[in-house]
Amino acid sequence: MAKRLTYYILGALIAGIICGLILNAVFDGSAGGQETLKNVAYYLSIVTSVFLRLIKMIIAPLVFSTLVVGIAHMGDTAALGRVGLRSILWFVAASLLSLTLGLILVNMFQPGIGLNIPVPPIDASSGVDKAAFDFKKFIEHIVPASGIEAMATNEILQIVIFSVFIGVAITAVGEKAAPLVKGIEALVQVMLQVTNYVMRFAPFAVFAAVTATLAERGPEILGTLGYFMMTFYIALGLLWCVLIGICYLLVGNRTGLLVKYIRDPLLLAFTTASSEAAYPRTLEALDKFGVPPRIASFVLPLGYSFNLDGSMIYMTFATMFIAQAYGIEMTLGHQITMLLILMVTSKGIAGVPRASLVVIAGTLSFFNIPEAGLLLILAIDHFLDMGRSATNVVGNAVAATVIAKWEGDRLDPIESSVIDAPKAPAGHGPAEDVDSFRKV
Repeated sequence: MAKRLTYYILGALIAGIICGLILNAVFDGSAGGQETLKNVAYYLSIVTSVFLRLIKMIIAPLVFSTLVVGIAHMGDTAALGRVGLRSILWFVAASLLSLTLGLILVNMFQPGIGLNIPVPPIDASSGVDKAAFDFKKFIEHIVPASGIEAMATNEILQIVIFSVFIGVAITAVGEKAAPLVKGIEALVQVMLQVTNYVMRFAPFAVFAAVTATLAERGPEILGTLGYFMMTFYIALGLLWCVLIGICYLLVGNRTGLLVKYIRDPLLLAFTTASSEAAYPRTLEALDKFGVPPRIASFVLPLGYSFNLDGSMIYMTFATMFIAQAYGIEMTLGHQITMLLILMVTSKGIAGVPRASLVVIAGTLSFFNIPEAGLLLILAIDHFLDMGRSATNVVGNAVAATVIAKWEGDRLDPIESSVIDAPKAPAGHGPAEDVDSFRKV
């Protein structure tokens, strides 16, 4: 099913490009053509919105159930603390790597120099709500006032905190909590089956999203800022090489197998421009590769808040691009300061719509760079978001693999993963079905 889904998504992407360009060519320039294209894009967006809402529907229970089960099977809180510390250390290192690489490459390529397009007036509004980083609010936001509220609003970081408390408590209670563990294990199986249902709608969402974007905006948006887009994707490609190279040094030749397994979630993230949409499939890919679920189910949710490598490299790249476009000189000291500011502020915006733009807007004002510069990249942000969403998947998959190896796990391939396991024969219940999940 996964292989066929990949082909379906690729086909939907190609079909969407063709249909979008045809619609734009037919209606653009005709009387009322722009209004027609806006209506087409509006109604097509319904399909994409419904798919993303279906994804959001399964994220909270899937993160909660897999994380609680993973912690329950770690055996002790010392192991949990060790994995948590190693995860944070990796996230900090990967974030610094991404931000630094973005700074180096944007200074090398200088995509903002010599633009042949009008620069927006300094006092123009970008329409992006920016908020200054507030350490007090950041800390308060981490801790959920209610576990139910955190799930209702899909606050992944708060769900992680709530799940950690539940998992640690289950470990402390011991045998008395065994029925609860079995129930949550059954919930894992149910949510993974729901995931399989939801993913069948992915090709339709991809087709609608690509068609709507190209129909309304036309091919010009790809050409006007083509050099900026090209250099940014070169930067993403280099980041992929570095991350996968580090993984190869630690894991060896099986890194190629990891790349093969994450191909499906990577493509899904790219075509939908949503890292969140790829979460269930990334979990499945890591399970197939041999990363123990206790590691994957803990590292991945944390990674969605602290390890968005694609978003990180975009923040430094886009900020410097806007400064170059306005002819604003950024000294080495300014750039290092910007890197450290982004390192901190980017951690407080998990779950915020268009989070990267929000952080960039706040950073621009800190260095007195016109916020209106965001208008330069808003038109192509969807296409940039496709690349950074896919990169986030690569970064988190590598993170989970590296931390599992750091923990001394063998990363042995498994014959039948928890997600693709066949239905149990009569007389077998959910508890027996999740034995592979428990033992990996």
